[in-house]
Amino acid sequence: MKMRRTLLLLSMIVGLTALPLLTEAQTMVDSRDSSSAVASASTTLPLPDLTYIRPTHETKLRNYFFETFGPYPIAGAALAAGIGQADNSTPEWKQGAEGYGKRFASDFGIAAVSTTTRYALAEAFKEDTLYYRCECTGIFPRLSHAVSSTITARRGEDGHRVFSFPDLVAPYAGSMTAVYAWYPDRYNYKDAFRIGNYSLLGYVGGNIALEFFFSGPHSLLSRMHLSNAHGAPSAGSNP
Repeated sequence: MKMRRTLLLLSMIVGLTALPLLTEAQTMVDSRDSSSAVASASTTLPLPDLTYIRPTHETKLRNYFFETFGPYPIAGAALAAGIGQADNSTPEWKQGAEGYGKRFASDFGIAAVSTTTRYALAEAFKEDTLYYRCECTGIFPRLSHAVSSTITARRGEDGHRVFSFPDLVAPYAGSMTAVYAWYPDRYNYKDAFRIGNYSLLGYVGGNIALEFFFSGPHSLLSRMHLSNAHGAPSAGSNP
């Protein structure tokens, strides 16, 4: 049952991130610069990490609000609550509309606390925990990059990668808050650790989806801090 729920959650996150929702792109450069970047990408090799440009506080704050209160966390909490309703997870909350509402609020709250913790700690540790698509090619190198990015971040002006304490702690901060704030009394730190593991796996699935299924500058994900094209980071995405 636990394995099935884990797989369902991962599939849910990947599916949500891959949705081709068409909205007007929020571009950071004019169309002429974008066109030249795309043309350059078609004739040059993928750029090395030296192209890293540290994002502004405005960019990081915009991503924080998008990842915390945007359509994806809302839809993710709705689907996760549906899975919990089907499994009767946390049976004290029972079934029906009231039970579903409690599960939705709980899942949304866990995600919000986790995202807020990651953002606050990243600011304190001066880390850039935003996701960057791999400049490499090939399925396995890109998969490895997506998975490792779950617990690594960039630091310094050169953007060198380091182990990220904020990335590791954030999922468990959300689950600990839930267990000791609104879960039934019978839940304890072991349950918080288990729920945090699910959240961490969810981040892995989300990064994989961002790496492989980002659908271009005209998707809703264009509002996040992502390269406009695989292997061709746009300097305009980091104003």
